Amino acid sequence: MVATVDVSPREAEVLELIGDHLSNAEIGARLFISVRTVESHVSSLLRKLEVPDRRALAGRAARPIAADGTTGTTGTTHPAPVLPAPLTSFVGRASERAELTRMIETGRQVTALGPGGVGKTRLALTVAADAAETYADGVWFVDLVPVTGPGMVAAAVAGALGLGEEPGRDLTESVIAALADQHALLVLDNCEQVRDGVALFLERLLAACPRLAVLATSRARLMVPFERIYQVPPLSLGGDGESDAVALFTERAAAVGWPLDPSLRAQVAAICDRLDGMALAIELAAARCPTLGLDGLTAALSHPLRMLTGGSRAEDRHRSVRAALDWSHTLLEPSDRALLRQVSLFVAPFTAAAAAEVAGVDGGIVADGLARLAEQSLLVVTPVPGGTGYRALETIRQYGTEQLAEAGELAETRSRHLRWCLARAADLAAVGPDWRARFDAVADDLRAALKWAADLPEHRAEAHRLARSLADLTFTRHLVGESQARFEQAAALAKDPADAASMLRNAAAVAGCRMRGDDMYRLHREAADAARRAGDTAGAAVGLATVATTAFRFSSKFVRVPPREEAVGLITEARGLAGESPSAQAAVALAEAGMALLDAFETAQSGGGGRGDALPETIRRAERAVELARRTNDPLAESAALDTFAAVRSWAGDTFGAAETIRRRAGLLAAAPVTPAGTHELIDALAEAAEAALGIGDLPDARRWARQLADHPLLAEVGHRATSLLLVADALAGNVDQVLTGGVRFLDTWRRSGSRDTPVLGAAAAGVMMVHGLRHDDEAQREWQEVLNQPETLSEHAHGYGAVFDAILLLHHGQAARALERMAPDPEEVWRWITWTWLHWYVALRAEATVLAGSPNAAERLADARTVVSGNPVATAIVERAEALLDKDRKRVLATADAFETAGCRYQSARSLILTGGEHAARGAVLLSDLGLAPIAVPAG
Repeated sequence: MVATVDVSPREAEVLELIGDHLSNAEIGARLFISVRTVESHVSSLLRKLEVPDRRALAGRAARPIAADGTTGTTGTTHPAPVLPAPLTSFVGRASERAELTRMIETGRQVTALGPGGVGKTRLALTVAADAAETYADGVWFVDLVPVTGPGMVAAAVAGALGLGEEPGRDLTESVIAALADQHALLVLDNCEQVRDGVALFLERLLAACPRLAVLATSRARLMVPFERIYQVPPLSLGGDGESDAVALFTERAAAVGWPLDPSLRAQVAAICDRLDGMALAIELAAARCPTLGLDGLTAALSHPLRMLTGGSRAEDRHRSVRAALDWSHTLLEPSDRALLRQVSLFVAPFTAAAAAEVAGVDGGIVADGLARLAEQSLLVVTPVPGGTGYRALETIRQYGTEQLAEAGELAETRSRHLRWCLARAADLAAVGPDWRARFDAVADDLRAALKWAADLPEHRAEAHRLARSLADLTFTRHLVGESQARFEQAAALAKDPADAASMLRNAAAVAGCRMRGDDMYRLHREAADAARRAGDTAGAAVGLATVATTAFRFSSKFVRVPPREEAVGLITEARGLAGESPSAQAAVALAEAGMALLDAFETAQSGGGGRGDALPETIRRAERAVELARRTNDPLAESAALDTFAAVRSWAGDTFGAAETIRRRAGLLAAAPVTPAGTHELIDALAEAAEAALGIGDLPDARRWARQLADHPLLAEVGHRATSLLLVADALAGNVDQVLTGGVRFLDTWRRSGSRDTPVLGAAAAGVMMVHGLRHDDEAQREWQEVLNQPETLSEHAHGYGAVFDAILLLHHGQAARALERMAPDPEEVWRWITWTWLHWYVALRAEATVLAGSPNAAERLADARTVVSGNPVATAIVERAEALLDKDRKRVLATADAFETAGCRYQSARSLILTGGEHAARGAVLLSDLGLAPIAVPAG
């Protein structure tokens, strides 16, 4: 039965862009709408099309949507296979198709093996298309031709799947997370150039994805134990003219306007036999029929250049393809031969203007030559940003490169290509509306040029410049994993150790954006060593102190946090090198303040929970670090110092002081340059600013900071991290619609990330789960409990946000005694978890639960709570309401409704109206229903 789904025109536009693998931020920019609006459309599409995640939406994007906005669905749908559309028909190979299909049905990984030009790719694509209905979660195609190194295989697969890099994990892990439970077929084409990288990638992928099958094409075996080989044979040959090879030749000749008389089939069969049944050679030969005829083709194939210079110079596996290409090459004018080999260096589609620069000839002459090459099937015409582009098939591109070497032109042409790449990289430094498309169009060429130049001493300076440019460009493109690697490569290529130190610091900052604390630590240490080699003792001191600071500032990003003794040694060494340098002294002071805080915290913990006697000295050190950093006029140094000072004030119980410090830090970074280090500091500051506002009950400000964090383009592909604090703020405010919409994005990207969690993500999950509990949606509650069942969240959830959200839910259900039991520990006993964001909420709700549970010490606890939460509008209103309930003062209870409304806390406002009773309770019930929540259980009396 066919159902109809009503998709709006705007949703259809969003769906199309999802199919192009654009992020929400990029879709918003393309359609001139906010990211929040895009998120709403994505949530609606997930619901309407009844698909589980964004990747499934991308598959649905390939289906046509009618003019009336409807799309047909059936009860048993399969994602449309993500395969290149063939430009010509597939001819013959019935038995090969059947055999290869049987092999992928019974084997986890099959390699279609054969020489270049035999037809491996077309066979694999046809078999994959035939098998598409077998794989419930789709068929995906990845072309590995542009991949320049084994380490980039995962990036190519992730790009094909529409996956972005996520902080805290590499791209292989992202791919594994996306395909872990998928019944899908992955086609990896042209594996031979990176077979070691493919082998390592597949070993991890197949071990973690039990329902995934992989079909690879390669000229060489991958040499892994689980590989099953299918040797792709040449097209079948037959003297009677009835064969696949003859059928292919006949069809391609007819396509170029030269239909063959059946009586000529034997002559065609002879030509195909001379071509060894190689599909590419046959297609090229058929394309020449209009100009040479069969007699001319036969004569051309007798030419001695069928082999480059004889059998001893060519590998057997290249023999037939080389013959076809040599024959085609001999038919070209000398100028066209030169142009073909010159443009063979382009990895990606290129324009006539680009070809002119690399070939070093006049643009008009090049344009005519490219047209002639395209007419002779040696180049493919393809659209590119801003006009017409050309692309050489990989085998032809390799052939042209060999011709360059034989002509003695390879080094000179590569040098021109390198200069062209450097110029394109410089052009891309100016970001514009079409920047992404312009970068993507040349990125593979930049990478290829860098790979060549990096190994040549005479081009080391240019390679360094290109690596540095590519590092910056990939960071802007949000390819942060590659950006870190390019900064490290630029450091290795730098002639000046001071330059290397700069590149390593940038690499460390990018690692921070990726949540890679161990890399940050290593790279800052290498930067310090490079500064020391450059004779920059102050820079070395800054680097060593930063290494120590990284260990405590970003400890949650580490797999293995370095031991305290190591950090102490680094600080001692940095102190000895600092001299009179203001920057070095500020960095050392910051490291000392962080160490003092860490020591004081550990002392307090080992002593049973108090904050210890070290508090005054810790505060003094933090204040000094801020003052020294301010004198450097470096906003990033001052931001780091303010971060530590805020942590000290928070640990001291100075909630409002900590919040003021963090607001100051966020404001300082508002005008900071968009660099890796600046971006890393800004993302961290936005998160802390949102948490600080939550901690002091400023919900509108919390939403403002959290919205800025959610909209940051670097987090576009990691919705769970981007939206976590916004979900917390909306849950506390009672913004139910926003929670439900944001929760869809959170859960989708969290699961795609491999279901990894941190305490801050746990708070978001607990908030969404609470909202579902307030709605009496038990099934949704159980789904979100999965997020909370992570080891990292257990202690935090036990006493911090978990107690707060559980208490709100229990009080909603009228279970005050259970709420009081949930928050039985005194705040001073669990201060490690509830100091900062959750302290005031915990204290206020604990006081309310005490009153509603009829506890005899309610008055005393209320008095203590009022002192703690003073200045927090939401927590103060909760305590005020509890006290009014204790005194049975309905007028004061009613007054808190306005206080909550002013503070942006609609749920608590409705609760106050209901607890007031009478006609106010009816109004509160309506407001609660408008929020989408279930009725409150009013306590007796």
